[in-house]
Amino acid sequence: MNDLKLTDSATVDGAVFGSASFKDHEQVVFCNDRDTGLKAIIGIHNTTLGPALGGTRMWKYEREADAIRDVLRLSRGMTFKASISGLNLGGGKAVIIGDSRKDKTDALMQKFGEYVNSLSGRYITAEDVGINTHDMEMVKLKTDHVTGIPVEMGGSGDPSPVTAYGVFMGMKAAAHYKYGSDDLAGKRVMVQGIGHVGETLVKHLSEAGAEVLINDIHRDRMEEVAAKYGASIHEGDVFNTHYDIYAPCALGATINPDTINRLSADIVAGAANNQLADEVRDGLALQNKGILYAPDFLINAGGLINVYSEIAKYDRAEALRRTEEIYNTSLQIFRTSELEQITPHAAALKIAEDRINQVKAQRN
Repeated sequence: MNDLKLTDSATVDGAVFGSASFKDHEQVVFCNDRDTGLKAIIGIHNTTLGPALGGTRMWKYEREADAIRDVLRLSRGMTFKASISGLNLGGGKAVIIGDSRKDKTDALMQKFGEYVNSLSGRYITAEDVGINTHDMEMVKLKTDHVTGIPVEMGGSGDPSPVTAYGVFMGMKAAAHYKYGSDDLAGKRVMVQGIGHVGETLVKHLSEAGAEVLINDIHRDRMEEVAAKYGASIHEGDVFNTHYDIYAPCALGATINPDTINRLSADIVAGAANNQLADEVRDGLALQNKGILYAPDFLINAGGLINVYSEIAKYDRAEALRRTEEIYNTSLQIFRTSELEQITPHAAALKIAEDRINQVKAQRN
């Protein structure tokens, strides 16, 4: 295990991660094990409010630098997600480099659990893209610093349905603000990425009467979800057609200058983390184009709220009740954005940072 302390900048695999975005990370840990093939990175951004909790993502990154960039951005986002949700948690995240369909084994996940355990509770892991509750069972064999374990083991279970419910609440709030009604019947919604969260979001949207388009890199998944919920498959570029709402539910940075220029929608509200390639530039570009953006770290917080129940000892019903509050918080953010003439992302970030700074000041 190797630690990387990020000060002014770090250069890995020819890529520079500068101080402007990542100077405040507390710890980055590289995990390598030749026997199991494990190559993982754990990022701990901020533990002011509590231990850093964030899921583990398994993805076949093209370059190690891409994996590092992802874990840095994701762990930072988790800090603000926990803060704006009122949870006593810090922000952390982990990525495992590999194809979850081919490279994942029980031995690999157990070895990862050993690395998590070595951090003595500073980082608590859970599911994310490419990881399921069975994988968390394997991690649990090696550490107690894990959430999202199966209900039969005393855990809160798969957090993805609650994540999807929160996104649905945020989307309804955005519709209310944009259209004057949160009724999604007849609205044309593009859901990009139909993993566990995306599929459940499709279910909610279909039940609400929306016209749902789906897009995913796996054709078999699209066919399965389309058959289940009556959604329409949209292959290829998702920015070559019109829809009312764009819901990115796969990887981040799909909102960038190129896609914003081509995006024909009223609202962006999805489950993906770090949807804006550049928070300031792309947030302003959306606003200038009249597209309402529902901040990702706010509306996708349901899964975190759910797994936090294992720590705070509340049940699924309470997790859902807390997740429903995303609706009201989203409306508050949209109103603050308009009143203060700032982007919704900036408005949400200010609330999250203020809470962290207040706790830090009380301790000093």
